[in-house]
Amino acid sequence: MINKYSHSYSITRYLLLVAIIAFIAQTLSAQQSGTNSELNIRLNQIGFYPDAPKIGIILKGNDSIFYLATIDKKNVFAGTLMKSVNPDFAGNITEIADFTTFNKHGKYTLYVPGLGYSWPFEIKSSVHHEVANASIKAYYFMRASIPLEEKYAGKWHRAEGHPDTNVFVHPSAATDKHSAGTIISSPRGWYDAGDYNKYIVNSGISTSTLLSLYEDFPAYMKTVKLNIPESGNHIPDILNEVLWNLRWMLTMQDPNDGGVYHKLTNAIFDKFEMPDKATAPRYVVQKGTAATLDFAAVMAQAGRIFRKFPTELPGLADSCLNGANKAWDWAVKNPDVAYNQDAMNQKFSPKITTGGYGDRIFSDEFIWAASELFVTTQNPQYLKDINLIPDNNMPIPTWSQVRLLGYYTLVKNSNSFGENAPKELPELKKRLLALAEDLVHGTDETAYQTVMGKSVRNFNWGSNSVAANEGVVLIQAFKLTNDPRYLRYALDNLDYILGRNGTGYSFVTGYGSKTPMHPHHRPSFSDGAVDPVPGLLVGGPNPGMQDGIKLPSTVPDEAYIDDYRAYAANEIAINWNAPFAYLANAIEALQNKLKM
Repeated sequence: MINKYSHSYSITRYLLLVAIIAFIAQTLSAQQSGTNSELNIRLNQIGFYPDAPKIGIILKGNDSIFYLATIDKKNVFAGTLMKSVNPDFAGNITEIADFTTFNKHGKYTLYVPGLGYSWPFEIKSSVHHEVANASIKAYYFMRASIPLEEKYAGKWHRAEGHPDTNVFVHPSAATDKHSAGTIISSPRGWYDAGDYNKYIVNSGISTSTLLSLYEDFPAYMKTVKLNIPESGNHIPDILNEVLWNLRWMLTMQDPNDGGVYHKLTNAIFDKFEMPDKATAPRYVVQKGTAATLDFAAVMAQAGRIFRKFPTELPGLADSCLNGANKAWDWAVKNPDVAYNQDAMNQKFSPKITTGGYGDRIFSDEFIWAASELFVTTQNPQYLKDINLIPDNNMPIPTWSQVRLLGYYTLVKNSNSFGENAPKELPELKKRLLALAEDLVHGTDETAYQTVMGKSVRNFNWGSNSVAANEGVVLIQAFKLTNDPRYLRYALDNLDYILGRNGTGYSFVTGYGSKTPMHPHHRPSFSDGAVDPVPGLLVGGPNPGMQDGIKLPSTVPDEAYIDDYRAYAANEIAINWNAPFAYLANAIEALQNKLKM
């Protein structure tokens, strides 16, 4: 016999549970989608330094006044909204809320009558400290060949994936001494992006950018503590993290001739599963000029940095420089070996269909590698046959265009050259500053008041890395001139990444009120945690839709969707996180220079 009272209680409990679940879902949805006011007030969702510029952008406002309010909605500052000179890409004039003069520490929200309140943010010193740290700690979460323990990884802990101690030499990489099927050991390294493969070309620019962050701001970076297994070993944590990938890169050089394998990879991409479940055979594939020169550049840079740690890392600097020299020699003998995956697959099997990172123009790689080797060794012979200025362009760095990395190195180390200084050095400094001026020109007339987004050309695959790399250019210009304008405009691009943009997202997982929850990242999809791995910069607006996923808008700066399938807009990648890590940490290191 059924007790009607217990049955009634069960129904009541069930309905209550349903109501609770619905409430939680509604709350989470509100947190991610935002109210009308939150969606139409765009600002850095982390916050602002007390004495630095503070800007919010208002869409669809209907008042001329804005207020700064405490979390309990007490107004503490009032200002007048100013209309943007130019419209956004959708054709709309925005309104600008400038509250730079307010500098009292606290947690606030921006209020516009008739529209409502913004996401909350803080005003305080070192306001970007946590997100800056997370941008580097993200690399720990990308490690291969090691379990991520809970005491370091929290709820994102996982089992070891891809030991890579039994990796096959692919037929495309075979030599007399390493025939096809030979097994080599190539552990460690970072997973490249949303997939589990490891690519020298993309590792090159990523590793170098993090090394440059330490090289440019050593005192500050020594204070950055990341809670990784190596913490406390008398080596700065950023270098500890770099070492995990650097030691893998060293295994990718053929010891017999100095050439460097293009990548370590499966034949096809893994399924969306955790790393320890992905057990397909792994291969090192064809050596190439781009990979070998990128390796040479990184190892030369690492050599001069790690020689400052002879006790902690005995012999490492020598190993790096030795590898750099062997790679350089191979590239000089093989100056035009392109990695063409389609052509390779016509000749060899198994066919490799993972990320190509193909490049057919190597003048920029020669410039970068020669510059790093010259600075480290002070031997002018490396630059002797290099055309340092082949054209009038100053292209923002990407994995396929690394010329500016060489220019940065030459410019910032120029005081050490003496009579060996390259004759092009004055022109390089002039062009670097001209690039910075071109970036900042007209920014104050744009709808979002940021360097990023002045042109539709900025919004391609990995557009957020464009914003970050523009910031790096401006930091370099500031270091060269000490002109605070460049630093302030670099901060604008950090504001862009963290919420002052056409989508209203803070594009870094886990940091901000409206952040990506479904990045194209296998562990974040598969680990059972609701929140994705934190500190990852997603690719950002890209109307190209190369993945076939329909976007809610094709307006260039709005062309984004938080969908794990949308790898053209929502993937993560080590070469995107690196300039963001540089920008966020450089701004933290230089925050006292931002005073208005």
